[in-house]
Amino acid sequence: MENSEITVLLVDDEPDILEFLGYNLEREGYRVLTAKNGQKGLKIAREQKPQLIILDVMMPVMDGMETCHEIRKIPELADTLIAFLTARGEDYSQIAGFEAGADDYITKPIKPKVFVSRIQALLRRMKEVPENASIITLNGFTIDKDRYLIIKDGKEITLVRMEFELLVFLVSQQGKVVSRDEIFDNVWGNDVVVGDRTIDVHIRRIREKLGISSIKTVKGIGYKFWEG
Repeated sequence: MENSEITVLLVDDEPDILEFLGYNLEREGYRVLTAKNGQKGLKIAREQKPQLIILDVMMPVMDGMETCHEIRKIPELADTLIAFLTARGEDYSQIAGFEAGADDYITKPIKPKVFVSRIQALLRRMKEVPENASIITLNGFTIDKDRYLIIKDGKEITLVRMEFELLVFLVSQQGKVVSRDEIFDNVWGNDVVVGDRTIDVHIRRIREKLGISSIKTVKGIGYKFWEG
């Protein structure tokens, strides 16, 4: 997918930030949309279905966390990437962001080259789905890679992109213990910087959404998927 085919939605209540980020993204050829608060951002996201949404955490009307929660309820935006933009670098804030369904976390102040590099790294995680995408059938649920869906007990369960890719990777390594470094490299890419708790949060969300205990934690090493 060419940059000109990718739409990025910037949601921030600071006009200078919108102008600064928008300028740098447009220079790279991306189509940029902007909103000054979460409520307007949510409306634009529903209508335009951007590939990437960058959300400020602290905003009036509807803050970034609430906006992210609402976006993740929209099936058509399940594979949309979301990055939080905030001056808060505390670990608990990052965990809250991933709990809300974010894919990455970008901390202010922002340097143009670093910002663009992070965005490009995120967007490289967008995979073109092959025409003959496979369906993985397991005891209890089915992974439909063509539609980015999980089917369990006849019901469709939608995971956000990173959750889905993490599950598919673990299933592909079934029975093998995979380290955190392997997971980061294969799911996020080694050029994306995320917090240490990112994997833990995503694993917990997958377990809760699917109601499974097949993903085992191997203390001090990583995780393994075991179909028992």
